[in-house]
Amino acid sequence: MNTWFKSGKPYIWLTAGAVSVSLIAVLGLLALIAWRGLSFFWPAAIHEVEVQANDGSKRVIIGEIYDREEVSLERLQESGVALDGYQEDTLERLLFKVGNREFVSLDFMWVMEPQIIRNETPRDLAVIERSKDGNFYGYVVDVIENGQSVATAESIRTVLFERIERAVALNEQAADLQQGEIGAINYELNRLRLERRALELEGQLTAAEEQRIATAEEAQRAAYRELEQQLFAYRDQASRDSVVMRDMRGEEVTIPMYRVLDATFPNDMGWFAKVAHFFTQIGKFITEDPREANTEGGVFPAIFGTVFMVLLMSVIVTPFGVIAAVYLHEYAGKNAITRLIRIAVINLAGVPSIVYGVFGLGFFVYMVGGSLDQIFYPEALPSPTFGTPGVMWSAITLAILTLPVVIVSTEEGLSRIPSTLREGSLALGATKAETLWRIILPMASPAIMTGLILAVARAAGEVAPLMLVGVVKSAPMLPVDGNFPYFHLDRKFMHLGFHIYDVGFQSPNVEAARPLVYATSFLLVTVIVGLNLTAISVRNHLREKYRSLEH
Repeated sequence: MNTWFKSGKPYIWLTAGAVSVSLIAVLGLLALIAWRGLSFFWPAAIHEVEVQANDGSKRVIIGEIYDREEVSLERLQESGVALDGYQEDTLERLLFKVGNREFVSLDFMWVMEPQIIRNETPRDLAVIERSKDGNFYGYVVDVIENGQSVATAESIRTVLFERIERAVALNEQAADLQQGEIGAINYELNRLRLERRALELEGQLTAAEEQRIATAEEAQRAAYRELEQQLFAYRDQASRDSVVMRDMRGEEVTIPMYRVLDATFPNDMGWFAKVAHFFTQIGKFITEDPREANTEGGVFPAIFGTVFMVLLMSVIVTPFGVIAAVYLHEYAGKNAITRLIRIAVINLAGVPSIVYGVFGLGFFVYMVGGSLDQIFYPEALPSPTFGTPGVMWSAITLAILTLPVVIVSTEEGLSRIPSTLREGSLALGATKAETLWRIILPMASPAIMTGLILAVARAAGEVAPLMLVGVVKSAPMLPVDGNFPYFHLDRKFMHLGFHIYDVGFQSPNVEAARPLVYATSFLLVTVIVGLNLTAISVRNHLREKYRSLEH
């Protein structure tokens, strides 16, 4: 036994076991997040439940079973819930998502299993997804066009889907017009306003310049009026139709079709139809904008903001990190100052991220951004341009946060390159700069990519510093659009990490937001893995490309 321990094999097995346990724990956590998040998109059965209260009154509840749990009878009695005649120690209670927010005080309600006297899943129960007030559960009674019924009992579903498709197409055309051509006109009007203000500050606002700007503004306003009429026409056409629903109160409710996004009959769907609906809902979650204080809709602006900010951060941190590492390893002398710099770089990696956020807010936003506004954008003051949090300051702040990782990784790669290669290149007449550019950096490129991979993995998941230097709950515009200069680095942006925090802890509807927390968390992990796999593939390609230089 003593010989076995001295051979080191127990430590090998312990290390392998620890790695295996860690890997299983990580995969299990990812599986849990994926299950809780992706199950949200699966069409759940809609129940029509009749409940009898202790006083003998009855009511009907329509909704989907959201959760269930075992509760002790003693706990219920202590909370004031009386269940006469029930003798068991525990009972099951069900959490129903009933929707219909404008008519029901709570979207979710708990129902005790002994109180249920009827539980059915009728095939005609429908779920109406709306742009406001969440889902509506009930029976489709009629489809109305300009106040007149246009559907029979046999054709009501076909007519409903046709009218929904028409209304959604019109709403999309209106949104494209508002965000595209109308947005471009508003952008141009604001540019002309700033141009007039700049000429006024410089004392160059002559009558001719004023006339030129006024003519340009009038042309833009004329185009705006035409597009506005077109926008109103789209909205009028979308509001032509309505759907009449009977809810769990037994009352008929008319829902304008322009507020309807989709309609499904989950209880009447086969397995293949449910799979198709599942992937359709995932696609909507990835490509659509959020609604209802981020508790409904998709997360596309957050995905775009996360990827854009990480790519911008990578473009900033890579050259600075490589230059710093090359100087420290190839040019700096081996003295106390160099050692002190290396210690400082390593210590920077341990600074809490929120400290970087405070530094970015104070130095980059207020000092640098405020100075840029004074020098280059005085016409926009007192409204700041770069003197306010934005995507550029977020990228620079995270670049400083991840800079030590890139420096250390690059320097490790440089130290593994044999000195004989440097000496051989110099002996053949190459300068030190040529040796560095043609021999050293290509061979160190896999190490540089490793540092970038670690930097991306950390930056994509950071939230605390971004809350101070650029991220917001809801961004009206993306940092990239069709207006010159196309990349608007002064704009605020949305981020998946902050979206998780906002939905999980700031949401007014906790139960509705809980599945979105899991879904967004899984999406964030997927984005990080995707970015890392891309960087790893580039690193492997570079490693194979420059492998011949090692021999």
